[in-house]
Amino acid sequence: MSTTTARTRPARWGTAARHTLLIAGSATVIVPFVWMFLTSVKKRSEVFTRLWPSEWHWENYVHAWQAAPFERYYLNSIVMTVGIVVGHLVLDSLAAYAFARLRFPAKNPIFLLLLATMMVPQFVTIIPAFSLVVQLHWTDTYWALIVPRLADVFGIVLLRQYFSTIPKEIEEAARLDGCGRLRTFVQVVVPLSSASLATLAIFAMLFAWNDFLWPLLVTNGDEMRTIQIGLAAFQGRYATSWNYLMAGTLTSAIPTIVMFLIFQRALIRGVAGTGVKG
Repeated sequence: MSTTTARTRPARWGTAARHTLLIAGSATVIVPFVWMFLTSVKKRSEVFTRLWPSEWHWENYVHAWQAAPFERYYLNSIVMTVGIVVGHLVLDSLAAYAFARLRFPAKNPIFLLLLATMMVPQFVTIIPAFSLVVQLHWTDTYWALIVPRLADVFGIVLLRQYFSTIPKEIEEAARLDGCGRLRTFVQVVVPLSSASLATLAIFAMLFAWNDFLWPLLVTNGDEMRTIQIGLAAFQGRYATSWNYLMAGTLTSAIPTIVMFLIFQRALIRGVAGTGVKG
């Protein structure tokens, strides 16, 4: 009996240590959201003087919404995000399938070159990209917000790894039934890759919705501003309305939180599946 107890003690201590680390990690994620929410319902004078608001000022959300044309900001962010996500799903998946299944000259060197571009900082390419947008007269248009970011090397690599794990026999059977290469891809490969495509959609959505620098460069007026740039309206030259800023920030974070909660299982399956070597 004592031997069994001695063996179970290290296991219990290990379990307790893991749970302690997980709780601490969860707190680092949850506490900022709790502070953001509490700040959003405080008076401006209580932001840094009280942890708990003396009164719950829900009207801060109304004032934050009315401080700038947030309806337009939300519309622009939705249009931009949907365009970028659709572009990633279509273009990244087609390029990934070509690298995973098709044979063409210099396929491996081209793929290695694409991988090498992932090590290039975004700030190195942002000035040439902006110059092209200006030359094409796309400033203050959806074209500038969407087209330069329709495809991404990360999505190509992610999907290519997953496509490589799909047995070739399934595609060969489809071709024996009369399916062409494109029809096989659309009707066979894409349905089998729903988890990885959902993972890519989540990453693309988070990237597009939270992007600040590129929309700031290619838009000049409120008509084409996105939600992240609109939040800067609460940051004045001499003071910042933190309660309104937190109310607007919390509102802008709702779509990403909902998106993650809906597709979190697909995200886990997709990330796990793309880690299998093809």
